Amino acid sequence: MLNSLFLDFRRRVPRGHQRLMLLCLFSISVLLLWPSPQRQAQSGMGVMPLLLGIGLQHAPQQLDALPLNQFSSWIGDKLQTDPVEDPFIKIYNISAGDSLSRIFSRYNLGYQTVQQVMAADESLLALDVLRPGNKLTLQLDDAGQLQSMELYIHAGKKVLYQRVAEDEFAYQELLDEGVWQKDILVGDVFGSFYVSAQRAGLNDADIYNINQLFKDRLNFARDIQAGAQFQVLRSENYVGEETTGQSRIEAIRILNRRQVLTAFMHDDGQYYDANGDSLERAFSRVPLANQARVSSNFNPRRLHPITKRISPHNGTDFPLPIGTPILAPADGVVTRIENHPFAGKYIEIQHFGNYKTRYLHLSRFNVQRGQRVTRGQRIALSGNTGRSTGPHLHYELHINNRPVNPMTAHIPLARPVPAESKSAFAARVKQLTAQMDQQTLLAKQQSNTEESAAD
Repeated sequence: MLNSLFLDFRRRVPRGHQRLMLLCLFSISVLLLWPSPQRQAQSGMGVMPLLLGIGLQHAPQQLDALPLNQFSSWIGDKLQTDPVEDPFIKIYNISAGDSLSRIFSRYNLGYQTVQQVMAADESLLALDVLRPGNKLTLQLDDAGQLQSMELYIHAGKKVLYQRVAEDEFAYQELLDEGVWQKDILVGDVFGSFYVSAQRAGLNDADIYNINQLFKDRLNFARDIQAGAQFQVLRSENYVGEETTGQSRIEAIRILNRRQVLTAFMHDDGQYYDANGDSLERAFSRVPLANQARVSSNFNPRRLHPITKRISPHNGTDFPLPIGTPILAPADGVVTRIENHPFAGKYIEIQHFGNYKTRYLHLSRFNVQRGQRVTRGQRIALSGNTGRSTGPHLHYELHINNRPVNPMTAHIPLARPVPAESKSAFAARVKQLTAQMDQQTLLAKQQSNTEESAAD
């Protein structure tokens, strides 16, 4: 009985209030139970049963005999250091190969609950690819049924799924933009550019973006010379002291003998060389060979045609006969190929810079995960898979990891820096170039000092 009362107390009362209330309870208990060994002997009571009842099982055996001031000190330490497990909250750290159905089975949550949560996730698709480093926090009720679930993706992004009806969940994105911290990475090319860039601290995504930006002007496997220098201004995203894993290239210079290649990100998110000429390749507005009728527009407040509830529509729908070729709107790499119970067969492509596209309800894939694609390449055939009202293509465009209207969003059109911002762009190029040259000089001085010390 006592144990069940404490379980109910821990479930209903916020954790911060629990500690305060427990401290008050202990203070009262000490006054009632502590007075003398004779009284404890007569009543057969002490503070030990109370401590055991609330889960502080590791109390010293002779705690009742401690002086009152030592007892108070011990209790204060335990309240701060001994967390009490909440039986209604389950925390699971994602491992490689985990799936939502497998995790739910671990906690005796049926496949019907899996379907309900996946249905809520249809427009976000955050649960379709769970990665090590992600974390799930499940809130259960007395009957062991899921009431809410938080998906931790990184410090700046969490998704909360909450039960809104007996058979339905809704999601809410919990975003923290954090701050972007700049760092200049420099190095010389010895061996391959890839290995040299990794040695300087660049990751695979950074190196891929650099290759994409300069691929029309430089063959990194054949043309780059030994001893060529590279300078990269990269920003990394932090929330507090924790990195979110997001990074972006803001400026690049490659000094390859007499050839100097430059790329600078402008305020519009696009890359230009030092003269202000665009390095982007044109981005097609729609992923089709011909224009098509739009049956459903981008609408964050759309009424879902099947559930009749407000559900974000993060893309544009084109009604198409099954088997219509879908074309890549720009160069990129296929990052996802999945078969979702509600989104159907879908593809995700990461393009240069901060652009990403998705294609839902397909009937057939023509590419594989990890494959590089070029603008205009056939990637799939349209279909009617998943939860769909009829044959169509659902097309999404994401910029900086946020869905935007693909029919109206500002997309790369291979134009130079706008005239009204040319002077500001030129000033930024001059400033960043000076900073990168200074960092290169410091790196060389440090290298020479280390070599002298070694000799």
